[in-house]
Amino acid sequence: MSMGQPLRVLFIGETGAEAVSAELERGGYEPSFRTVSSHEQLDAALAGSFDIAISDFAAGDVGALAALEEIHQRAIDLPLIVVSGKTRDPEVLAVLKAGAADYLDRSNLMRLNAAVERELRAAGMRRERNRLEEQFRQAQKMEAVGRLAGGVAHDFNNLLTVITGYSDMLLATRDLKEAQRTALEEIRRSAERGGALTHQLLAFSRRQPLEPRLVRVNDLILQIEKLLRRLIGEDIELITIPAAPSDVVEADPGRLEQVIMNLVVNARDAMPKGGKLTIETGNVQLSESFAAGQIGVAPGSYVAISIADTGVGMDEETQSHLFEPFFTTKNPGRGTGLGLATAYGIIRQSGGAIRIWSQLGRGTTARIYLPPAEAKDGARSETKAAATGPLTGAECILVVEDETRVRKLIVDILTAKGYGVLEATRGEDALRVARTHKGVIDLAVVDVVMPEISGPDLVRKLTRLRPDVRVLYISGYTDEAVVHHGIPESSTAFLQKPFLPDELARKVREIIDSRRNSAQEKG
Repeated sequence: MSMGQPLRVLFIGETGAEAVSAELERGGYEPSFRTVSSHEQLDAALAGSFDIAISDFAAGDVGALAALEEIHQRAIDLPLIVVSGKTRDPEVLAVLKAGAADYLDRSNLMRLNAAVERELRAAGMRRERNRLEEQFRQAQKMEAVGRLAGGVAHDFNNLLTVITGYSDMLLATRDLKEAQRTALEEIRRSAERGGALTHQLLAFSRRQPLEPRLVRVNDLILQIEKLLRRLIGEDIELITIPAAPSDVVEADPGRLEQVIMNLVVNARDAMPKGGKLTIETGNVQLSESFAAGQIGVAPGSYVAISIADTGVGMDEETQSHLFEPFFTTKNPGRGTGLGLATAYGIIRQSGGAIRIWSQLGRGTTARIYLPPAEAKDGARSETKAAATGPLTGAECILVVEDETRVRKLIVDILTAKGYGVLEATRGEDALRVARTHKGVIDLAVVDVVMPEISGPDLVRKLTRLRPDVRVLYISGYTDEAVVHHGIPESSTAFLQKPFLPDELARKVREIIDSRRNSAQEKG
């Protein structure tokens, strides 16, 4: 606290407040006093907020020792300075041992302002340390939950791969009865919903693959404005202010739209009787204390997207859990609790941050911060042209997958497309097959995470035995695989689970044909 600002003082005593106040004013403070002299008054006062407590050694039926005991019992961070008349040394030692910040003789208050300034500075440092420790604990908790969510999603994707794969294969047959087809289509739709949930879990844990390209945030807001108006209903006024002078970011536009939609849906639900929703873009300069200390990004320039509503707002306890997966304030059956967790993961994976401010009865503001990117002519596209030819073939493919049901599905899909298929459950098994097989192996379909030997380690050994073999990696998540398992990020064929039979066949055909085209160009 700087000089000249209000100083909230809890004065415990019957006399002496005037002299203390005069000394504080001489030091540049503007003190506002609340004076108490009984246990009942002290108990009521401690429910409020003060910067410093100043107490007589003994005042009525409550003095410094009783006040210190009460402050400690309530775990309140309130420095207490004892200002008293002539007191015996044992009594001075007693209050200092009990936790008093200082002891001053009432006849000489020259040290009072220095003592107050010292204690205010120390209290501020304690609050900042506590805030950083809480932020660190929250980050650890989010990371732990994120790892758990990513692992659950990875395992669940194996199950969904089998369900969606065999459902599609059966639906492709012509002799199905109508009742059977209807049942299969319902299974297929349920699996798709399960896949959407796993994608949300992967997004929260920052293992969801993104397709970033240059995006103009102002244009994106204007493009989805009509959709947002239909989403929120006629009783909510929507105001869009695309005001960012520099609005180009590098992000996955579909995922960014998903984040905005999640925040808009939450805002709509917070205004059941209608209200006003404002979406505004702008450029902000984040200081080091705010950027690094509060939202965990580097200081500097950012493109900001603000979504503000006039809804019911939230208390601090609710706000502390907002980004945790499966936490929801909605009624049972109305939300999965993954919306904000997903938004958090997507924005963090995009190099930005998201922050929410709210007060009960005064609405909520969610703000997205994204690092700016240099504008270029046209957006960079990561999309490759899909194979348009037949999805069949006669080449030899080695399938390496430790999950039995997933491996059987892949073998069934490729066999049905005409390929010759070799199976291996683990790395050593795959190397044995590669050494003993007499013919050519055109392609290896390899799971990234396997016991004993990981997919990338296996491929390194496999290519020494079969230099011409092409590789298609498969896995339930990508960032974990790429970062922690050594897959080169460029020129890598990858297919995320769950995948459809035709997606697998198309990817296989694309990889094999690319080798053939490359050989023809060299010839």
